[in-house]
Amino acid sequence: MDHVQHMLASQPHQPSALATIGACITACSDCAATCTLCADSCLAEQNTDALAVCIRLDLDCADLCTATGRMVARLTKPNRASMAGALNACIAACEACAAECERHAGMHAHCRVCAEACRDCARACRALLEAMP
Repeated sequence: MDHVQHMLASQPHQPSALATIGACITACSDCAATCTLCADSCLAEQNTDALAVCIRLDLDCADLCTATGRMVARLTKPNRASMAGALNACIAACEACAAECERHAGMHAHCRVCAEACRDCARACRALLEAMP
């Protein structure tokens, strides 16, 4: 069991979708780190001009994933509208970033990995949206 799962298990408020919440927190954290690493890798490539949109979307996605994961981790009295807004924004950012990274995936392995992380995060956010009361 990882640290997130231990913390969720020890939290006094135990919502029914605890596994889905944990998966979303973990996916958001993983995606944020992966997008940051992808942006940095893009900056190390020779033709950064061709990767400018990718870098921008990587950084935007990383920021939204970080914020969303932090919001999801606060289980006490969440505001449904704010939570849904954050999850939807994260999904949109992940889908945009994944689409752009997929354009470069044949040439840059970091973009392929990033697209996968973004798709996984979008799925985890959608699952949590569906599980929300």
